[in-house]
Amino acid sequence: MKLTKGILLGSGILFIAIQVIRPVRNQNSQDLSTDISSVVIIPDTVLTLLKDACYDCHSNNTNYPWYSNIQPVGWLMAHHIKEAGSELKFSDFGSYSQRKQLSKLEGIGNSIEDDIMPPMYYKIMHRSAQLSTAEKLSLIKWVQQSMDSLSIDR
Repeated sequence: MKLTKGILLGSGILFIAIQVIRPVRNQNSQDLSTDISSVVIIPDTVLTLLKDACYDCHSNNTNYPWYSNIQPVGWLMAHHIKEAGSELKFSDFGSYSQRKQLSKLEGIGNSIEDDIMPPMYYKIMHRSAQLSTAEKLSLIKWVQQSMDSLSIDR
């Protein structure tokens, strides 16, 4: 009984102590000239889908939910955001070479078509990221049109 109380007390103190160690936030409210919306024509409906389902992890401006303030959840989110941003960052899309832009667009289409993105854990917590079949088709169609447009610009 004494050991259990000690473990619980120690765990509680540790939990409280880790709350002061917060990850850096991925927030920048500036509209960048390198954002994908400045490089590729994006219909408003598609841009809304991208912002709702993708931008939190794949841009320089994450909208953080309340539970991101609780550690270690905040650390886990920071890790996922950093990992996602290393794969694709819509905020930096204009700084990519044309070849890389085409590759990233193809990856977006494939990830949506294969239902890899958005990931299940994200869809569970964010209803707006649960894309319908029509929304997925809309995004895939936009990807193809954007790839065609970029290819013509060569």
